[in-house]
Parts: sequence; C-alpha cells; structure tokens
Amino acid sequence: MEFPAASAHRRLVPWLGLLLAVFPSSLPIWIPPTTAQLSIASTFAAEGQDVILRTRNSPPGALVLMWYRGMEMKYSNLIGFIPLNLNQYITGPKYSGRETAKLDGSLIIRKVTPSDLGLYMVVAVLPKYQSAIGYGWLNVYRPVSVPTLLASNNTVTENEDAVVMTCYTDESTINWLFNAESLLFNAERMKLSQDQRTLTIDPIRREDAGKYQCKVSNPISSIESAPVELDVKYQ
Repeated sequence: MEFPAASAHRRLVPWLGLLLAVFPSSLPIWIPPTTAQLSIASTFAAEGQDVILRTRNSPPGALVLMWYRGMEMKYSNLIGFIPLNLNQYITGPKYSGRETAKLDGSLIIRKVTPSDLGLYMVVAVLPKYQSAIGYGWLNVYRPVSVPTLLASNNTVTENEDAVVMTCYTDESTINWLFNAESLLFNAERMKLSQDQRTLTIDPIRREDAGKYQCKVSNPISSIESAPVELDVKYQ
C-alpha cells in the first residue's frame, strides 16, 4: 500500500527537476511565448493590508504558474510556482513567507509593506514548450501625514502686499481650500508652483480674507492642514 503523501512527492520530483534545472543563478531563461494576452491587474494597497494580485486572460491548459518579482525570468527573482495538477505551492528565493500562489492564477500577499511595491511577473508554462507571460504593478501606500501650512504674512493691506503660502508635505497630490471649500483660482493674481506646494497671491484684495488650508491625499487616505487665517486691511 502506498501512502498519498509519498505518491504526491514522486509526482512532484519531475517538476522540480524540470523547472529548477533551467534556472541558472544569474542567467535568465527564455520560453517561446504564445499570443495569449496574459496580464496581472495592477493594484494598490495600504501598508499592513492583505492584497490579491489577480491574473487576466489566463491561457487554458497551463501546466505550471510561476510568479516573479521584477521583469527578469531568472531563478533569483522567483517567488514560487504551482504545478496545477498537484495543487502544491513550491517557493523560490524571493519568497518572504507572506506570498501564496493559488490555483485560480492569483497571488496573495499578506500584510504588505513598502518593500513589496514594484513590478510582478507571472509565467504560465504551456504544453509543447510554450508559455504566456504577464506583468502588473503593485503600489503600497501609507496613510498620509498632516501637512503644515505657513504664510509669509497673516495681516496684509489690500493692493499693497502679496502673500506666499507654503504647504510642507512629502505627498505629491495637493489641493488648496479656502473657507473649507475648494479654492477658486484667480489666474491674474494667484499662482501655484509647479509642485503645487506654494500659493502666491499678488496683489491681495479684500475678498482674499479668510481661512486657507492645503489638503494632501493618496489613493487610500487624505487629510487637511490646520487653517491659516488671512486678515486683509483696506480703506
């Protein structure tokens, strides 16, 4: 009588011999591609979340699904692979202990960190020495921090003074608020720096008096600065 585990182990040995033997430590391997438009749905996640990288247009009849970090198909980039007739996940050098390949073609990454950000590649090994290759990008975000807004002067005189406001933040998506609503820009008197961090109003008018804020955001969160109140003196 043969134990199921022993039988499964013997079925796995030929796959290991075939796949690992063609992975030199430094040279990429090449498999003639098919015309299947295999791809990975690019996605984003908050740091600490679990994320699923899903494949699209997986070709029928695949024998093995192989997951890599980056775009080079070499063994040092291998996360792991799953022979579909065995339903057993075999890990590679890029396996961190948090990735699991599934039979539906997806890759689960648990508790993502900023180090998981980047390009992923999936290879579907097909009969007759053919393959389909797909790519996708994973972005990992942290919740944004509260920005700091400073003004060159909080009390100014109409038609005489200018004000420069600077939003201090590491985020790249910045919006400006006036009295808790989106700031309506006056192109003749208001200018934004190329990085959106600096707002210049020149000259100041009485209608500019009020509370200003900058709002920063990324795909998972947004937050506003404390308001800066501008007082405009006029005759």
